[in-house]
Amino acid sequence: MGVLSRWLSLAALTLASCGKAPPAPPAVSATASAVSAPDAATPIALASAATQPSVETGPSCVPAKRVAIFATPQSPTAGEPFRVVVVADHMAGAQLSAIAPDGTVSSVDASREGPPAWAILEVPTSRVGAYKAIVKQVACGEAPVAEQTIEVKATRSGPPRATWAAVWSIRHSWSANYENLYSAWIEKLFDAPIDQQLSWPALHEVLRDPSRNMLHNHLGLDEDRSDDKALVIRPDCADLPYFLRAYFAFKWQLPFAYSSCSRGSGGQGPTCPGWTSIVDPKASRRAGTVSSFGHFIRWTLADGVHSGSARTSIADDQTDHYGVALTTEGVRPGTIYADPYGHVLVVAKRLAQAKGQAGLLLAVDGQPDGTVARKRFWRGNFLFAADPALGGPGFKRFRPLLWEKGRIRRLTNAEIKASEDYGDWSLEQAQMPVEQFYDKMDDVISPAPLDPERALLEAIDALEEQVKTRVNSVENGRKFLEKRGKSADMPDGPEIFETTGAWEDFSTPSRDLRLLIAIDVVRTFPDRVLRRRDHYKVDAAVSDADLRTKLESVLGAELKRRSVAYTRTDGSEFALTLADVAGRSTAFETAYNPNDCAEVRWGAEKGTDEMATCTRHAPWKQRSKMNRYRAWFSERKRPPRK
Repeated sequence: MGVLSRWLSLAALTLASCGKAPPAPPAVSATASAVSAPDAATPIALASAATQPSVETGPSCVPAKRVAIFATPQSPTAGEPFRVVVVADHMAGAQLSAIAPDGTVSSVDASREGPPAWAILEVPTSRVGAYKAIVKQVACGEAPVAEQTIEVKATRSGPPRATWAAVWSIRHSWSANYENLYSAWIEKLFDAPIDQQLSWPALHEVLRDPSRNMLHNHLGLDEDRSDDKALVIRPDCADLPYFLRAYFAFKWQLPFAYSSCSRGSGGQGPTCPGWTSIVDPKASRRAGTVSSFGHFIRWTLADGVHSGSARTSIADDQTDHYGVALTTEGVRPGTIYADPYGHVLVVAKRLAQAKGQAGLLLAVDGQPDGTVARKRFWRGNFLFAADPALGGPGFKRFRPLLWEKGRIRRLTNAEIKASEDYGDWSLEQAQMPVEQFYDKMDDVISPAPLDPERALLEAIDALEEQVKTRVNSVENGRKFLEKRGKSADMPDGPEIFETTGAWEDFSTPSRDLRLLIAIDVVRTFPDRVLRRRDHYKVDAAVSDADLRTKLESVLGAELKRRSVAYTRTDGSEFALTLADVAGRSTAFETAYNPNDCAEVRWGAEKGTDEMATCTRHAPWKQRSKMNRYRAWFSERKRPPRK
C-alpha cells in the first residue's frame, strides 16, 4: 500500500424546480472487478497528522488537528508551476512552506479560519528534484505538524487509463482529509468579496479558470481546456452538487456513485431503489479518460439525478446524502442544502461574525438555463418545512464511499456516526419546527447578539440580491419570447414547478414563490426582533413599541431608497424601487408565465405608462390555470406531488 493509501485507510471501519422528470429507477449494482486497486506508485503527495507530535507548547498554542498536504498537478513537471495545498480540521497560527532543491524557501500564512482550515502555496516555476513541504505552528514550537516530499520530474506521467468497465480508475477511498480538501476546493472555486454578485453562464466557465480552480489540469490531460474541444459542463440545481462531487472524485481518482430515486408521492418522500457507480460498465461509453468523464456527467449522471435525490429521509441509509447537525462543522463548504420544494444549493463559504457585523453563509446554485450563481443564506433563499410528504429537507453531506476489494461501498448512517473520520450523522433536522430551524441557523451564523438595524439592512441586502437575480430570469424569458414568437407550453397542476423544456428554462414559479416569502420576511423583520430580543443588542430600557417604530422607519426608508431596472417589451428600461416590488406581491402570484410580457411579470397595472409598452399576454387557457393555482402563492405553500 502506498503512502497515500496508508494515510487515508479507514481501517477503523473493517423553489426553482430542478426540473427533469426522473427516469425509471433501475436496480444497478455498484461493483466491478475491472478497475485496478491502489498501487504503491501513487503520484499524489500527501502527509497527514491526525494527532500532533509532542512539542513544548505556550499558552497561545491550540494544536492543529488532522493536517494533510496535497500537491497539484499530480505529476509536477520541471519548468511548470505547481501548488501545495494544506488542509486541516483546525490550524491556528500556522505557516506552510516549500523548500526547493537549491534551498530556496517560499511560505504562506496557513491560518485561514475553518472548518476546514486551508492554504495554498504557489510555486511559479519548478526544477527537477525533491521539494519539501512543511507546516508549522509557531506558537506550538518549531517541530513541523506535517511535512511531505514532492518529487518534480523532467517529464510528466499521466494517470492510469480507465478501463471500459469504469469511467475513471479508482485508487483511494473518501476520508476526512479528502473531505477537507473538497471543502477547500469548493470555497476557493466560488470565493469573492461579499459585495460582488457572482454569476456564470455555466459551471465549466468556473472550472476553466485556473485562478479559481486549484485543480485546473490536475491530471495533466489538458482536461480543463477552453477551446472547441473542451468539456461542456452545464448543470441545473439538482445536477450541480453531483457534478462538483464527480469532478473532484475524477481528479483524485476517488469512487463515485449516485442513487436512482423517486420524487416522492402519496404523502411519502423520495426513496432510492437503484444505485449506479462509475464501475458499472453501462456508465462509460467513450474511449479516453476525459471523454469518458464528460460523457458520464452530461448524459449518465445528468439523466440519473433530480431534486428528489437530495430530499430523501435523513434516517434512510440507501441514499446519496446524510443529515448533519446544525453546527459550523456540519454546515461547511461542500455541504448541500435541499429545500422541501425541489431546489438544491451547495454551501460555498462561511464568514464569521466580526466587528459588529452578522456572520454570513454563502451558497451556490444552478438554474435550468445552466447559470451558476452565489446566494446568501436567509429565509428567502433557503426554504424549510417539516413535512414527511416532502422527504428530508435541510443541510446534508455526501455519503462517504469506500473502495474495497474491487467494490464501491457506501457507509451506513451508523458507520458514519461511529467513524473517526466523520462521526457527524445527525437526525437533528428531521423533526425540527420551522421557526426553530431558522433560530438555530441564526445562532450558528451569528452566535453573538446583533445590532437590530444592521441585521435589518442585511436582510434588505438579501432581498435586493434576490430581486436582481429575478431581473435576469425575466429578461431571459423576454428574449426567448422575442426570438421564438410562439408560446411555451404550460404544464398542469404541481408540474408547473418541475418539468422540462422552455417552461422549465424561462418560467419562474418556484423563484416567485421564494420571492414572496422573502418579501414577507423583510416586512415582518421587526416582529422577529421583538420575538428574539435576546438575539439582538437592544437596551432593556427601550420598549417594544419604540423598537418597532424605529425598525419600521428604517425599513420603509431603505425600501424606497433602493431600486432595480428591468427591460420592457420595446427594449426600454423601467426602474422599480424595492418598495414598489414589495407592494406588488399580489401581482407576483400570477407573474411567472414566460408567455406574458415583462411588464406583466413585474406587476405593472393596466392603464399605466409602464404597461403601455406591453404587447404580449399568455393564452387565456394558461391565464385561467394560473388563477386556479393562485392560492399556492397567496398561501406561500407549494402543493404536494400527486
